[in-house]
Amino acid sequence: MSQDQNGNGKETASAESAAAPPPATPEDRFAALTAERDEIKDRMLRIAAEFENWKKRARKEQTDAVAQARESVLKDVLEVADNLERATGAQAQAGGNGIVDGAAVVKGVNLVLRLFQQKLERYEVRPFETTGQPFDPRVHEAISRVESAEVPAGSVAMELQKGYRVGERLLRPALVSVSTGPKSTTAKPTKPSEG
Repeated sequence: MSQDQNGNGKETASAESAAAPPPATPEDRFAALTAERDEIKDRMLRIAAEFENWKKRARKEQTDAVAQARESVLKDVLEVADNLERATGAQAQAGGNGIVDGAAVVKGVNLVLRLFQQKLERYEVRPFETTGQPFDPRVHEAISRVESAEVPAGSVAMELQKGYRVGERLLRPALVSVSTGPKSTTAKPTKPSEG
């Protein structure tokens, strides 16, 4: 035991003995460790149950979000379908006399097409330009090769089906015809005339 400067060696020793637990019997230690193990086990079981509940909630929220997004898109598509049905139904209401105002039909179809394009843009679905652009297999799907004096070889000569992006991601590649360049005009060598 060490004495401090004031000679209080006994007080220091008694403080140390009060801080140290009394010697435990092996049975007491076993009981304490068993209780601690049971407490940790209960805590781990609660954490595992909370994690399982969180996974179920997350799956449900994800399923609900996908369903909501799908419903939103389908409602917009149904609006376009309704307008197309109205356009085809107008002919039946006219009595089916066989007279069709072509200009009115084209105007109606253009209105429905504009509405549909607006709905697509709401979801960041936009077409991208292809004609005259260099062929890029990441965004173009070549289905033919054509000779073209106006478009350089290896570039898109004609777009057969629009390609679309959703934001920056490719939704559908464009179907295109790729230019092989102008038609080659190699003159055939002429034979000298015999005579």
